[in-house]
Amino acid sequence: MMETERLVLPPPDPLNLPLRAVELGCTGRWEVLNVSGAPESTLPHGLPPCAPDLQQEAEQLFLSSPAWLPLHDVEHSARKWQRKTDPWSLLAALGAPVPSDLQAQRHPTTGQILGYKEVLLENTNLSATTSLSLRRPPGPISQSLWGNPTQYPFWPGGMDEPTITDLSTREEAEEDIDFEKDLLTVPPGFKKGMDFAPKDHPAPAPGLLSLSRLLEPLDLGGDEDESETVGQPGGPRGDTLSASLCDAPLARASSLEDLVLKEASTVVCPVEPPKPPPQEEWAIPVDVTSPVGDFYRLIPQPAFQWAFEPDVFQKQAILHLEQHDSVFVAAHTSAGKTVVAEYAIALAQKHMTRTIYTSPIKALSNQKFRDFRNTFGDVGLLTGDVQLHPEASCLIMTTEILRSMLYSGSDVIRDLEWVIFDEVHYINDAERGVVWEEVLIMLPDHVSIILLSATVPNALEFADWIGRLKRRQIYVISTVARPVPLEHYLFTGNSPKTQGELFLLLDSRGAFHTKGYYAAVEAKKERMSKHAQTFGAKQPTHQAGPAQDRGVYLSLLASLRTRAQLPVVVFTFSRGRCDEQASGLTSLDLTTSSEKSEIHLFLQRCLARLRGSDRQLPQVLHMSELLHRGLGVHHSGILPILKEIVEMLFSRGLVKVLFATETFAMGVNMPARTVVFDSMRKHDGSTFRDLLPGEYVQMAGRAGRRGLDPTGTVILLCKGRVPEMADLHRMMMGKPSQLQSQFRLTYTMILNLLRVDALRVEDMMKRSFSEFPSRKDSKAHEQALAELTKRLGALEEPDTTGQLVDLPEYYSWGEELMETRNMIQRRIMESVNGLKALSVGRVVVVQNQVHHNALGVILQVSSNSSSRIFTTLVLCEKPMLEDPQDKEAATPDVPHPDDLVGFKLFLPEGACDHTVAKLQPGDVAAITTKVLRVNGEKILEDFSKRQQPKFRKDPPLAVVTTAVQELLRLAQAYPAGPPTLDPVNDLQLKDVSVVEGGLRARKLEELVRGAQCVHNPRFPAQYLKLRERMQIQKEIERLRFLLSDQSLLLLPEYHQRVEVLRTLGYVDEAGTVKLAGRVACAMSSHELLLTELMFDNALSALKPEEIAALLSGLVCQSSGDPGDQLPSTLKQGVERVCAVAKRIGEVQVACGLNQTVEEFVGELNFGLVEVVYEWARGMPFSELAGLSGTPEGLVVRCIQRLAEMCRSLRGAARLVGEPVLGAKMETAATLLRRDIVFAASLYTQ
Repeated sequence: MMETERLVLPPPDPLNLPLRAVELGCTGRWEVLNVSGAPESTLPHGLPPCAPDLQQEAEQLFLSSPAWLPLHDVEHSARKWQRKTDPWSLLAALGAPVPSDLQAQRHPTTGQILGYKEVLLENTNLSATTSLSLRRPPGPISQSLWGNPTQYPFWPGGMDEPTITDLSTREEAEEDIDFEKDLLTVPPGFKKGMDFAPKDHPAPAPGLLSLSRLLEPLDLGGDEDESETVGQPGGPRGDTLSASLCDAPLARASSLEDLVLKEASTVVCPVEPPKPPPQEEWAIPVDVTSPVGDFYRLIPQPAFQWAFEPDVFQKQAILHLEQHDSVFVAAHTSAGKTVVAEYAIALAQKHMTRTIYTSPIKALSNQKFRDFRNTFGDVGLLTGDVQLHPEASCLIMTTEILRSMLYSGSDVIRDLEWVIFDEVHYINDAERGVVWEEVLIMLPDHVSIILLSATVPNALEFADWIGRLKRRQIYVISTVARPVPLEHYLFTGNSPKTQGELFLLLDSRGAFHTKGYYAAVEAKKERMSKHAQTFGAKQPTHQAGPAQDRGVYLSLLASLRTRAQLPVVVFTFSRGRCDEQASGLTSLDLTTSSEKSEIHLFLQRCLARLRGSDRQLPQVLHMSELLHRGLGVHHSGILPILKEIVEMLFSRGLVKVLFATETFAMGVNMPARTVVFDSMRKHDGSTFRDLLPGEYVQMAGRAGRRGLDPTGTVILLCKGRVPEMADLHRMMMGKPSQLQSQFRLTYTMILNLLRVDALRVEDMMKRSFSEFPSRKDSKAHEQALAELTKRLGALEEPDTTGQLVDLPEYYSWGEELMETRNMIQRRIMESVNGLKALSVGRVVVVQNQVHHNALGVILQVSSNSSSRIFTTLVLCEKPMLEDPQDKEAATPDVPHPDDLVGFKLFLPEGACDHTVAKLQPGDVAAITTKVLRVNGEKILEDFSKRQQPKFRKDPPLAVVTTAVQELLRLAQAYPAGPPTLDPVNDLQLKDVSVVEGGLRARKLEELVRGAQCVHNPRFPAQYLKLRERMQIQKEIERLRFLLSDQSLLLLPEYHQRVEVLRTLGYVDEAGTVKLAGRVACAMSSHELLLTELMFDNALSALKPEEIAALLSGLVCQSSGDPGDQLPSTLKQGVERVCAVAKRIGEVQVACGLNQTVEEFVGELNFGLVEVVYEWARGMPFSELAGLSGTPEGLVVRCIQRLAEMCRSLRGAARLVGEPVLGAKMETAATLLRRDIVFAASLYTQ
């Protein structure tokens, strides 16, 4: 049997297997299917194609592997292709965007294209350098935060954006002609002309005859349909005709001339009196007395929730924030205004928008940054030298930085929903208050405003200004309630009898206790010697020495400690006194051992960031010793890091007694149990004065910790004497200072607005708070102007032909004569001799609302606080039983020459009567030369007696009758007025205006006497027409002036400052900002001086440390002599800076500004030149103290501001194209920024 041979077959092909593999995408995953077939893929095989990196390929081919290079002639391996020059390519410009597009016009039913229409496109070429619109594309990312001085700001809210026609400027030679209204209808030289108006046009101008209109009412046999149209009441001509003829029926006439006369004498319908415009309410007060019961129903999901229940005023503010309203919150210190700010920040985070929180001082910005960062997390800080988290939804900055961002067109403004202004009452600051007004004016329309302020009496007025400015309602939420009521005491001294006694002066309910005041006075008298046993503000102040101060404070603090009324803040209005008082309490120790340990650890942790020599500074060692004993000092002379240490320890309750100046009361909520005033007088920079009520309330409000103390204690020390009760009452219970405008023009503001064509400096001035009282009625003025213009057009022209040709001149002569006499009389009443002449018995001419040129005799002269009062016996009519309105309706008098030249004295038509009137100086029209002998007291006594009902019918005494008869005799003897005292010869007034006024009055009297118009019988009627017309024109001119730019208070100064800029070459004749002006826009302060120094190359040749030392004269606040130890280059530099400043000051004086050259140069203080020079060269801060007596805190502040100025100069140098100066300014800023001067704030760590 044959053996079967086994065949070995090859393995089957994968394609023949009953399986199929499928690749899923490009991830490398496979899936097997039980179906035979070739492998497949859901995507093309392999990874997605990608081009090789050309840079890597070139580096690998030509740099990393030089094997391809030839071994010989390597220099020939490099190849170069010569580029062909094409000069014409430099002239190529990008094509302008297409300004219009073609839009198809289709049939509304079929959609068929009927034609094409050209449509103008908007926003085709917007950019940050050409447009103020929010629709412009954002700028570069590097400039999104700070903007750029060359960029335009966004359009300010409340201003009307100009249209294309407004921006298109006409050339001067081009006339503005309206071809429908301005064409002549009367040829020159002709009296009458043609009327080309259509039939339905209103009545033609006077002097024109419309033949078609005259024939229109006549039935001339026209078409039937046409006559029906005319007669129909709804027809167009029927309406016009009835309106023009005042619905008067047309009488039949026998000839056309009668109709012409009828037309010419048609009476114009009386114009209705203008309706008063509706009163606009922009500031809406909110009632905070009624509780908000439905708060959680209206806001079921608040954006932020607190651990406590908000107060009523806080709930009211939150309700308006939810409605995106702007609010003004005025409340006392520690009342909880920050709650409103916190809710706005949370609301912006919820809406994914941004909030800016502004504060007046940098230290407050740092404190708020710490508080808000702990609450919200997403918070940034922008100050002059610190920039933390600029991308955050809430940015905290000073108001000056926000102003710079607004002018520079920062893109942060796009996402902005809220701007919170804290401590708004800081707008009263004379130097920096203008910044608040600029920011409020420049904010765009989409930004809502939150204003937080201490209580001010004119909150409604201020909110009304902002509401009118932004054209949005501002809700005013004001509360005077204190969460912790205050009690005010007097402390008289440290005698055994009174060392523990406090005299209550003002209790928690606001009642003033005179009993406590007199008790304090008696206690003080017992301690003073016999020669000083007086009190009151008029007595010399008893000066207390350091030893007595120490005794007073030791006894006071011991008393407060036993009563558990620590911690205490002692407000002293002098840096030196603060240091003396704290240093004098060497025996006082207020801390326990555990508190000392906590203070020591905190100090070590905070001072560890300083270098070794800085930790050994005398101020640091002295402050550490004070803090260990529970004492602290806080004023501007303290190093910033030490001030922050004191603040943090005080907020923890470890500083028991804090001696501070007024700046501690500004800003963050750091209350104490007790507040002590070292004195009630302070030096405000020019003189010593008592504290203002607003200042006292601001500092006293630090007393009382909410939730810890039932009441806060305020103590006023009486070291030398007890102040007068009136002064104490005014300080404690008086109204706080009103918010007042400190708006002024600065060169930076003018240049920033001049570089933008659409914005005008006049518009900024119009919208300032200082112009608000005169501008708030502009809408009413516009309506009144329109009504008066309409009335003027409806008045009939007076006839000034023939003998009446000089009627207008006669009217103007009479008006000028009255004004000249009034001016002379005012000068007489202001002069000493004029008032002396107004003695008892002098006969005067009385002119006021009651008496018209009536004779009177002075009975008594008395003076009040403002002016003198003359009690005078005056002639008058016997009272008749008639309606007083009938007298007012009498026809007005027409002045004839005799009336104008003299006084046309009042003569009673019937029985003569008399009255006694109290006259102001303005009521005396003339002082006569006549003097009567009268008994003033007797006359006054008799007259007052006869005013009583039961003596009213008694006859007057003989002295009264005699005086009245003498006055009546004078009035009859001199109908044009008795002779008056000559102001030059009799009263010895040698003023030029009085002498010239007298000459002019005599000239006008001659002209009035020679007038011809008064002889015409139609003179009275035509004069009344002219007077009515002239009075309306005068009122129209007044309203136009009030609405124009010419009424602006600062307009003359604006023209003067523009002339300064034009003279220095910052703007050209057309007002265009040149390169120097754009550089000045980049400066934060002293813009003219810095720009002139830069363009004069006064800084380029100096070293960086020398530049920094010279520039310290621009930022230093303490005056002093630069010293003789300066290098020669610095001495020459100081002289050159002063020379440039003198040149600028001379230009200002030449252009009319009232700042003298000495005042302008005196703003520079070179007292720290040597200190800054040595600091920039690397000298340790511990060695700087011996170079100057300036407090360390002021030195640090000067160097910090100097670094900011160096940075702005660096940006300006780059703008001009000065890389060398830019590099030097960068180096100077780097040299300054080191060690303790620029130690990071503890609040930002």
